[in-house]
Amino acid sequence: MSIIRISSVTAVILTAFAPMAWSHSDADPVVSMFAANQFELLADGHGVGIGWDIDAWLGRDLEKLWIKSSGDHSHSDGAPQRSELEVLYSKGIATYWDVQAGWRGDFTDTEDRHWFALGLQGLAPYFFETALTFYIGDQGQTALRINIEYELLITQKLILTPELGANIYGRNDPQTETGSGLADIEIGLRLRYEFTRKFAPYIGVSYHKENGKTADYKRNAGKHTEELSLVMGLRFWF
Repeated sequence: MSIIRISSVTAVILTAFAPMAWSHSDADPVVSMFAANQFELLADGHGVGIGWDIDAWLGRDLEKLWIKSSGDHSHSDGAPQRSELEVLYSKGIATYWDVQAGWRGDFTDTEDRHWFALGLQGLAPYFFETALTFYIGDQGQTALRINIEYELLITQKLILTPELGANIYGRNDPQTETGSGLADIEIGLRLRYEFTRKFAPYIGVSYHKENGKTADYKRNAGKHTEELSLVMGLRFWF
């Protein structure tokens, strides 16, 4: 009976202190992901180009380092027409929502710009993936970016994704050919087939339009202010 009592007491003690045997790193491990949300060919009336939208992150459940890259290459000579890089600290503040802050760099065929970024990223009601980001530029500019995406499951493997993006600027910036107000909008519709969750080819269309003073800058430089492109690409992650 004494042995039984000692064994029972020992079991109670071990049960009580078992959570302490797990370190914080075991309960909340460091994880990472690389995701090419869009890696595609774009074809319009001016030729064929390449576009990309890539995310990578490293960290724990509520705190991560994010790196985001997006852009496209010129249809004419292959030179970078627009590319962008963001390095952000991300902190979970609610279920499905993160606050992100950090640096953004714009690299164009006119002039580079650097920004401080502060944004909110997450899943809005009805499963709309939403990102709202406010920027302050190195020369006092301000900007607001809105990105909304929705995934419509036609089947378990066939998924239609409509997307909407818009950029709003606080003042004119002739060097980068961006005007105040609603500078541009982009609407996309992509249909992908998921051979696996990590690998999915897709086709679709993308419409991009510059507005207001931004459109005036583009026209004065002999550039197009409106483009409708057919796209074909791959979406993958690991």
